[in-house]
Amino acid sequence: MRVALVNPAWSYRNSIYFGCREPHLPLELGYAKALLQAAGHDVLMVDAHLCSRTNEDAAATVADFAPAMTVVATAPTYLFWRCAPPELRVPHDFLHALNGRGGRTVAVGPHGSATPRPTLEKLGVDVVVRGECEEIVLRLAGADDLRGVPAIAYREGGGAVVTGAPHSGRFIDLPALHWPAEWIARHHHHHHRFDREPDGPGAEVEASRGCPYTCTFCAKLDFRDAYRRRDLAHVLDEIDGLIAQGVTYVYFIDEIFLPQKPLLEALVSRDLRFGIQTRIDLWKPDMLDLLGAAGCVSIEAGVESLTPEGRAALDKKCRATTDELAERLIHARRSVPFVQANLIKVAGDDPALVAEWRDRLRSRGVWANDPVPLYPYPSSPDYRHLWGEPDDEAWERAHAHYLGQFDRFSDIQEERPLPLRELEAACGCR
Repeated sequence: MRVALVNPAWSYRNSIYFGCREPHLPLELGYAKALLQAAGHDVLMVDAHLCSRTNEDAAATVADFAPAMTVVATAPTYLFWRCAPPELRVPHDFLHALNGRGGRTVAVGPHGSATPRPTLEKLGVDVVVRGECEEIVLRLAGADDLRGVPAIAYREGGGAVVTGAPHSGRFIDLPALHWPAEWIARHHHHHHRFDREPDGPGAEVEASRGCPYTCTFCAKLDFRDAYRRRDLAHVLDEIDGLIAQGVTYVYFIDEIFLPQKPLLEALVSRDLRFGIQTRIDLWKPDMLDLLGAAGCVSIEAGVESLTPEGRAALDKKCRATTDELAERLIHARRSVPFVQANLIKVAGDDPALVAEWRDRLRSRGVWANDPVPLYPYPSSPDYRHLWGEPDDEAWERAHAHYLGQFDRFSDIQEERPLPLRELEAACGCR
């Protein structure tokens, strides 16, 4: 089968989107391509965002390929599935331009994972995949009868059929990804790196998936939830391939980069710098030293609240005290050029205490952000605590709640976010 995999041309105008707006490698499509090609399928992968192409241009390329199936992402790479743009206007824009020329159309991403029926309706696709997508895309490529494919939703008899729970992939044996040289050459961005300007191409890599914790704010219940660690040989093979292509920095997209001594020891001898997101309470001083020696130049550490009560309310299950968290962050800064403590707005946290703590850390070279408000994504425990299981209005409900709660937003939100219905109605996405 001929299959097209598409990352559309992302635009974030008037969006609440919290993630980085630079292009990143579409890892989910890369995995899907590797599995499809290993099974003998003919695959075209298009990244309109990375390659600075319009959705119209990308659609024309797909139409020329004449695929039997076209897969489009509803979030800009796995890295941002947990904080995706709530609106579906960008994938809708691509599909509108494709205009029926892509064979069976399939949407993959967090939207269909949590709310399959409205995703089908808004995008007008034939199928949405629920959960981690690479293995299900492979199943779809070989399926004439959709009833036998798990973790999807599709149209039948004027309604929507949903086949089971969101999918959790095996992941551990996913092969090393190999990206086109042109894509790597265009990947100038070093995600979450602040110690220096890029000195070569950047890239994203996944060494583990999921997280063993259940923090209330983390949107991962319908995808990337259970913790799994990828085979080290595949990870190193992928990294060595990137280094051979000139990559000087990689960002590990892992939800929680846990201490992995064999990986860190292997990276010590490689000429590479990297960034991670983690929980600082899980690292001992000797492992933090090894992390720096291995080439880590950026740590984004989730602290969230400065009180035990606040962290308990977020279900952090953190055994370290606030002073111990500060000590480990300061220790990490001895060998890692940029260390950030992430804080979120938690009811009951004293603004004076927060300001004092931030000043203390910044005086020691550790950045601590101004606490940011939370968006109750449908795949987070926060959403379920507020309203129960997501229904067909889940994204609209979460969006309206967020806009009603806050009059000041994230630093990267240059324009005031618009209501979700207004964002989607502008492109006919209803």
